[in-house]
Amino acid sequence: MTTHSRPERVGQEIQAAIADLLTRGELRDPRIGYITITGVKVSPDLRVARVFYSMMGTEQERADTQKGLDAAKGFVRRAVTSAVNLRVSPEVFFSFDESIGEGDKIDRLLREVRGKEGW
Repeated sequence: MTTHSRPERVGQEIQAAIADLLTRGELRDPRIGYITITGVKVSPDLRVARVFYSMMGTEQERADTQKGLDAAKGFVRRAVTSAVNLRVSPEVFFSFDESIGEGDKIDRLLREVRGKEGW
């Protein structure tokens, strides 16, 4: 028996489908920079999928990428529906994943403390 629930499994399939779209270059909006899909959280009724992404760049580049992803929501939703066999097509929302930057900040602070304390 697996420990994954259905929304988690569907989220993994959606993540793979969107990553495949990005790999094949099907999102041609020039505002969308080089992004990494870090995770997908799906509601229990499978009607809403929140896609988390990460990217390197300035605040302006991040805002432009968010606008490009928001504009591509309909295309991504249709592509996900055809790739993942679901009764209902989930509505897709994109959110920037702050955890990568926060993790980097914590790592940098720990390195500073190690240097000062002589670990």
